Amino acid sequence: MTIAEWCVFGAVILYLLTIVPFKALGLPRFDNARPRDPGFYDDPLRTRALGAHLNGIEAFPFFAAAVLLAEFRDAPQRLIDELAILYLIVRAAYVVTYIGDRPTLRSILWGVGFAINTTIFFLPAIRHWLPS
Repeated sequence: MTIAEWCVFGAVILYLLTIVPFKALGLPRFDNARPRDPGFYDDPLRTRALGAHLNGIEAFPFFAAAVLLAEFRDAPQRLIDELAILYLIVRAAYVVTYIGDRPTLRSILWGVGFAINTTIFFLPAIRHWLPS
């Protein structure tokens, strides 16, 4: 497996780890029989953790598709790997800023992450202009 493919797995783990601690720390109030109980998310910190978690789920398909497309279409693997690692770092910072209630920085990081993801997606189209 490539580093970028491990990063795809890392993106899944990241969005899971975004909400799991808040559910675990919310015991006994968190009821696993009703995991989507809106009352549990009345706390602002839990609300932001849920928002970051849901955004991770929303961002994941594009990232996974971009990595796989770039690999299947023979883009430079080292560049795919480096961009995938950078994407994960930016997403982790995004989660921290989301939970930490820093909306402006969070939005900037979201844009940077999207730009990285878009770059991965278009690597096959521009690979002829990249240095060997």
